[in-house]
Amino acid sequence: MMKAIIVDDEKHVREAIQLLADWKKHGITEILQAADGEEAVELIREHSPQIVMTDMRMPRKNGAELLTWLYTDMPDVKVLVISGYDDFEYVRHTIRYGGMDYILKPVDPAALNEALEKAATAWHRDEEKRRLSTIQEIEMNQMKPLYMDRLWTDLITGRGNKYQLVEQLRDRNSLAIHVSACSVAVISDMHFDKELLAKFRNRRDLLAFTLINICAELLKLKGAAFRHMDKPGTIIILCWDTVVPFSSILSRINDGIYATLHRRVHFGTGNRAKFPEELPRAYQDAEQALWSRNLLDRNSRIHSGCCVESSGARTLRLASYEEKFRLAALSGSKEQIESAADQWLNEVRQRGALSPEHLTRWNSEWDWLQHHWTEPEVIGGQTPEEDAEISQDLPSPLPLDKEGLLSWDIWRQQITGRIQSASRVMTQIHAKENHIIHDIARYLEHSYHEEISLQDIASRFFLSREYISRKFRQEFGVTLSDFLGRIRIDKAKMLLLNPHLRIAQIAEMVGYQDEKYFSKVFKKLEGQTPNDYRKERASE
Repeated sequence: MMKAIIVDDEKHVREAIQLLADWKKHGITEILQAADGEEAVELIREHSPQIVMTDMRMPRKNGAELLTWLYTDMPDVKVLVISGYDDFEYVRHTIRYGGMDYILKPVDPAALNEALEKAATAWHRDEEKRRLSTIQEIEMNQMKPLYMDRLWTDLITGRGNKYQLVEQLRDRNSLAIHVSACSVAVISDMHFDKELLAKFRNRRDLLAFTLINICAELLKLKGAAFRHMDKPGTIIILCWDTVVPFSSILSRINDGIYATLHRRVHFGTGNRAKFPEELPRAYQDAEQALWSRNLLDRNSRIHSGCCVESSGARTLRLASYEEKFRLAALSGSKEQIESAADQWLNEVRQRGALSPEHLTRWNSEWDWLQHHWTEPEVIGGQTPEEDAEISQDLPSPLPLDKEGLLSWDIWRQQITGRIQSASRVMTQIHAKENHIIHDIARYLEHSYHEEISLQDIASRFFLSREYISRKFRQEFGVTLSDFLGRIRIDKAKMLLLNPHLRIAQIAEMVGYQDEKYFSKVFKKLEGQTPNDYRKERASE
């Protein structure tokens, strides 16, 4: 939709131009009129037309003055001069101040429309350039934080030339000029409780963005906070300030996080390191401190050193309890299942200390046990292809409370849930009707508007991702992604009947954060875009 304004002190001339121009052909839907330059300036400021057609000799502000103002204040506007004077100075002024054509009166319709087409084409061409430039700028702004995170990640992991990386960080104002040593801390979203993670609907990037912003706000120019690009959910904090103790800075960061998320985090820290030579080692120490912290210790949130030796608990393996768990699952008895879980938990309690590292190792063992119990028909070790759209690599929440410490009750629920789920699968393994797969289908039908990952489904139903993918395809003949996509598009088709809802709103309402991706899926399934579908239904 384009607008044009005709500026001339003679009304009959303005009306003649309006009649002679083929506005519709050039995509111009609104035509304004002004009797002189002063009135034109007011209308231009109010309506922002794309094309101005002006006379040169007018009272108050004349055409030359209007061209000068447009050149300075509205340089994107395309200007055509329509004058009764074949004056070289007027022509030169027109060219100097961006005019596209100089048409003499009486106006020839062909010359008018030719000039108008040239102006409209130039506007559309420039508008496309502006649009692409804006998109490029947005993409650059979006990519810049990722690029900086990549530089920092390479530096702390010891990749590449550390001195070149330092120079690049300094060139981009992400690192102070004189930094000879720094302190390191590590936090991870895996150390939050399930309730908080559910609020972010598995949007790890959004949670990381929130945490980094809080850290950066409190660090100012005294340090940096960034994502570990190779370990999603891990955030590293560097501080080169020597005035304020690092522990005090971390405490203030924790206060800021609590004010925003109503949670406090646990930090793993390393010794102050020589920069940049000792940075990789300090980072490794900080990460080890975080993952070896004692989940039963309520006295500290800043951890250093190897808090819980993993070698001591390494002898306690789920494999030693496999037969008890398997028999309990086969029995189908709630009492037997709870008894097997309690025996395991009682033995862990006697150890007196427990780390996140132990929990993640046991989670991996659980996955292997359940795969071993419930998938005897997998031939030749082949792993079924997972659904690309929802097979995000999201972690299973650890059994932690809001303080980031072990919750025995939550852990007991997780273990009994795993055994009960395995029990259902083991007893149904030869049955025609696979009830748990239908439970998953009902979950998708009710939760289609959320961001759903295969890992989230696996955690919720205590099954392996491979088992769910394969069984779902066997039961319904389609992948999980296709099943979920069909539900979402069917819901979207109903919402599209409401003309007051924008396409972007509908996309978000049915679980798509990206409007373009929503349109792509819609067209794939329906053979037309959401907008075309809406127009077609509106005309029926």
